[in-house]
Amino acid sequence: MTSDTLFRPFTLKGMTLPNRIVMAPMTRAMAKDGIPAAAQSDYYRKRAIGGVGLILTEGTVINRPASRNLPGIPFFHGEQAMAGWKDVAKAVHSAGGKIAPQIWHTGSTRSGKWEPEAEVESPSGLVGPGEPRGRAMTEDDIADTIAAFAAAAKDAKAAGFDAVELHGAHGYLIDQFFWSGTNTRTDAWGGATIAQRSRFAAEIVKAVRAALGPDFPLILRVSQWKQQDYTARLATTPAEMTDWLLPLVEAGVDILHCSQRRFWLPEFPELDGEEGLNFAGWAKKLTGAATISVGSVGLNSDFGGAFAGEASQKTPLDGLIRRMERDEFDLIAVGRALISDADWVRKVREDRPQDMADFKASDLAVLA
Repeated sequence: MTSDTLFRPFTLKGMTLPNRIVMAPMTRAMAKDGIPAAAQSDYYRKRAIGGVGLILTEGTVINRPASRNLPGIPFFHGEQAMAGWKDVAKAVHSAGGKIAPQIWHTGSTRSGKWEPEAEVESPSGLVGPGEPRGRAMTEDDIADTIAAFAAAAKDAKAAGFDAVELHGAHGYLIDQFFWSGTNTRTDAWGGATIAQRSRFAAEIVKAVRAALGPDFPLILRVSQWKQQDYTARLATTPAEMTDWLLPLVEAGVDILHCSQRRFWLPEFPELDGEEGLNFAGWAKKLTGAATISVGSVGLNSDFGGAFAGEASQKTPLDGLIRRMERDEFDLIAVGRALISDADWVRKVREDRPQDMADFKASDLAVLA
């Protein structure tokens, strides 16, 4: 099966990508003192040389206390950090690539035994349903957090990035507002419906859009699953998904990055069968926005096993190509395959699967 469909150009708001392959944002947590340096520049530049259409950086945090849940996660604020990110963008551009930072706040999530520098914050002082951690955000906290996201986006544009991605998935702060299990507020930032609980994200999107202007690409990553609960679902019907995602697109999101653990799984199989649209396919159909799909591309197991030390073997891309040929979604993000093989995209283009590296969990320990 030819991979030509993966190598069609894609253009949005003046950003033209040479192909449909995106490097997924993957936490590496190797920025000493939170400052990206030569190691990060080299790491991303190698993927640009290898042919990735758009590189999304690992999550990089806004200017809020306890916004990161691991040491080594890079900051996206402060003179030193922004100088480092400017060098990263230059390095990728020198290799002919495009790059966007993923801007986030990890909320009240846990990562091992390390504790953030300050008390964690979240919508309701919960890390999961019925599981207290940290404190509930005040109105001032919420206003300051929205402003911090906007400031980070403005800095990204000034640093020369090609787009911005907001992390609204996987049980981190924005997603904790979406999820009824972690948002039990009774004020205007909570509510019984997903539409009501989406207000925080919508206000962030509006503020970021104002900071970027109308013609700069804005991506939002969303997910049904949470690291706290892989089976969680924010939208159990297309109507609920519309209530969740359409207001965010109307607020200014250009691309929805729809995270699944396995991209080939149908979102609503009860409606269109086992070969039906995946999450990104339904999001595109319901909102009209461009979408990125993601989830175990080219590998035979999902990311969860990687953290348990499991390796993954490469698998054919036939199923992905079929979905791309029918324009189910616009772009596909690739994660672990690109950690283990910086030239993965080039090898796909040249039909050299025998030369691709299998993913090894030990690859997560190095930035190469």
